[in-house]
Amino acid sequence: MNSVYRLLEKVIDGYVSVMDRISPGWSAKNSSRVREWKLMAYAFSRSKIGVVGGAMVAVVVILSVVGPAIAWEPYWVYKSVANPELWLHPPCLLPECSRAPVLGTDEWGRDIVAMSLYGFRISLVISLLVVLLGAPLGVFLGLLSGYRGGLVDEVIMRLTDVFIAFPGLILAIAFASVLPRRIRELLEALPVLRDSLSFAFGLRPQEYGQLAALISVWFAMVIVWWPGYARIVRGSVLSVKELPFIEAAKLIGIPEHKILLKHILPNVLSPVIVMMTFDLATATLFAAALSFLGLGPQEPVPELGFMISKAATYFPERSWHVVLYFGTLLLLIALGWNLLGDALRDILDPRTRRAIEFRGE
Repeated sequence: MNSVYRLLEKVIDGYVSVMDRISPGWSAKNSSRVREWKLMAYAFSRSKIGVVGGAMVAVVVILSVVGPAIAWEPYWVYKSVANPELWLHPPCLLPECSRAPVLGTDEWGRDIVAMSLYGFRISLVISLLVVLLGAPLGVFLGLLSGYRGGLVDEVIMRLTDVFIAFPGLILAIAFASVLPRRIRELLEALPVLRDSLSFAFGLRPQEYGQLAALISVWFAMVIVWWPGYARIVRGSVLSVKELPFIEAAKLIGIPEHKILLKHILPNVLSPVIVMMTFDLATATLFAAALSFLGLGPQEPVPELGFMISKAATYFPERSWHVVLYFGTLLLLIALGWNLLGDALRDILDPRTRRAIEFRGE
């Protein structure tokens, strides 16, 4: 585990050196914060679950970034049209099946491993966008609700209750069903936006129609994702705002927005970070579920949930290997984020770092 800590320590030192170049003296002013980061890095290196989860997440992220560039087969070529033998070809080990992919093909004769490299990018981008947009919205409303109280608190919390009471999947299905046409018109009108999003998802600009379906899934998930964060942050704010340093900040006339951003927000971020990590796993499975139900992209986009949905037609006689492979990938992606979240939950607890510091480790 020491090698993991050394790697993380080098990353922290590199960040500190960059900040010192941008703002001379930054490391001296933030020495306590840097020490806290290194304690957290050491605690992480001692967590076997965290290291395993972090390694799994790192592999997924790397494959997501470079996957479309290193995929040895394009997803838009239907090989089984020219060679019917490749239709749902089962797995086979080399050298017996030198003409077919080792883990088999889908119904279009495409290597399922190559298709998964595109699928990694799509799943990661959707889950990151959902969490990085849904969480700030929930955090903002939770801060406002907990700090202001009164009528503002009532309105925000009743709105939150409405979204929580309504099944999230049903609401997401409703939005994902009506949004693609509008989004497609927007992409047709804005080629720069279309090309940028196509690059982000690892797709060709020609698939902008399927890109509209992906964006509708993402937008539908953002709409149903924020209430959990609003509730958690509101509960934390209610306890933090009664602490003496917040009362002192009010007495000396610090503006409300500075109190919220500089004094309260840093003290309620730990549960938010942990929740975001777990939600990256949930968002991946949620997006795959919507695509499985036919609300995501269609041919030829190799989204993981959509690939399983297509293979279900021929399951289990011909497509068992497709369902097993893509289902296992989704399971491993979710497992990696959950293991990392479990480790972060312990690491972000100040008592863990105090215990490490007390032992002098």
